[in-house]
Amino acid sequence: MRYRLIPALFLITLGTLFLLDNLGLASIDLGHLVSTWWPAFLIAAGVRHLLRYRERATATC
Repeated sequence: MRYRLIPALFLITLGTLFLLDNLGLASIDLGHLVSTWWPAFLIAAGVRHLLRYRERATATC
């Protein structure tokens, strides 16, 4: 169930950023943010995949 926490936190963070931008409370260039940090999303997805594989491997032993 822990694997569902990361996408949920990502969506909450993204929604908060959009809301702050729409309300004018923060000027966030989401396009620049995504274009800069897209490799981090790939790394996070890879780490998540490895952790899920490791949990499955230890559960079957």
